[in-house]
Amino acid sequence: MKPNFESIEKETIQLLSFPKSDVLETQEEMQQRHSDLYRALALGNLEHSKIRIYFEDNQSKKVVETTVWALTDQRVILKQGHSIPINRIYKSA
Repeated sequence: MKPNFESIEKETIQLLSFPKSDVLETQEEMQQRHSDLYRALALGNLEHSKIRIYFEDNQSKKVVETTVWALTDQRVILKQGHSIPINRIYKSA
């Protein structure tokens, strides 16, 4: 796991607050994030594989191990309807 990322359960995501700003700075990083998320979506739907999503809320950097169920333009949808804004995600692996 990356240093400085606190591991959390997906059930606590709904309690978090997310700023509007993006955590990534370059267009290249954002495109890579998009590719990684689509790969995670395929893994979740085809193989029910869990992945780690590294993200940041308004408090600190966090990581959650979960299955990606769907992607919208703005959010990653997880099991049980939990979601994370895409602009707050560093990477998924």
